[in-house]
Amino acid sequence: MAAPRNPEAVTVNRTKESARPIVVAVLAALALAGCSNGSSSDSSSSANGSPTASAGATGGAVQPGGANQLQSDYQRVIGDVLPSVVQITTASGLGSGIVYDDRGDIVTNAHVVGTATAFTVTLAGSTKPLDATLVASYPESDLAVIRLGSPPDGLKPASFGDSTKVELGQITLAMGSPLGLSSSVTQGIVSATGRTVSEPGSPGSPGAVIGNMVQTSAAINPGNSGGALVNLDSQVIGINTLAATEPQANGAAAPGIGFAIPASTVTSIADQLIKDGKVTNSGRAALGITARTYFDQDFRPAGAVVVAVTPDGPAASAGLQVGDVITRIGDTAVDSLNSLTTALASLAPGSKVTVTYDRDGRSRTAEVTLGTLETP
Repeated sequence: MAAPRNPEAVTVNRTKESARPIVVAVLAALALAGCSNGSSSDSSSSANGSPTASAGATGGAVQPGGANQLQSDYQRVIGDVLPSVVQITTASGLGSGIVYDDRGDIVTNAHVVGTATAFTVTLAGSTKPLDATLVASYPESDLAVIRLGSPPDGLKPASFGDSTKVELGQITLAMGSPLGLSSSVTQGIVSATGRTVSEPGSPGSPGAVIGNMVQTSAAINPGNSGGALVNLDSQVIGINTLAATEPQANGAAAPGIGFAIPASTVTSIADQLIKDGKVTNSGRAALGITARTYFDQDFRPAGAVVVAVTPDGPAASAGLQVGDVITRIGDTAVDSLNSLTTALASLAPGSKVTVTYDRDGRSRTAEVTLGTLETP
């Protein structure tokens, strides 16, 4: 999400400029991710919409004429997609968004909108502010849709790609309004896929555990949240959401570690928010239980204890009961409710998984076919 108006050092944060830093834990042995506040002074060359890193940074030998071709590809993609990326301003800060359709719907991060219901939107290449209102928000996946009150002629919706075709090494461009510098572009590659990220809550944002995120080396800074991560086919492959900092370097930026919500999740959630005003199919895996963190005799977290089981749900059908302490999902150890949620976020509804649990002092296992997480 965007950064607040008054910069404040943080260890980990989302990439919206917000009025309050938000701590974000990146799992799978990754560094913590986040960003700090930023100002809107136009003191960087990135404000002109040009990539802030050189084409040669992608690595490999450049054949004669290759650099010129890559530069032409960058410029073509920027010309195709940048008009679809907007700046969103709220009372507490600013972020980015992507034009979703020609009716004026704009998709962004839930933490960009926060608790606001009215917004000011600035289109790429324009200084005229446009009014927008909230359609709906789904903080569980950190996504929201807002709608322009009077969509202008020539509004250009973005094209969303197939997330399943995202591969390591693909060149990416991140577009948005870092530090309030509208229509900025940075470049990198897809450096990992399938990451699971945990976002603690904050005022106006309860936090989320998001699975299957795209990791990129393209620079993602405060204000980039809600913006576009784009491939060289001019397709949005994700929504920029998080950036990493060095936890042992006083919150200094960790270069080359950013995260985007995959396009498949974005389009699924956005379509539901626009059609129904809510999410009816989360696409997230669930055991069909209510649980809390279990503490051992030394008051150390040692699992997730089941406190309620949904009748005829996945866990009930596999024989799990109230009082069972879940200690492992597949090969992933579970020592708390948060780690259980994180493990499930990386799985899909309908998949089968081995659940290891303790009952009456004995370790047991059960094969569970996961269901779909119910929505509020």
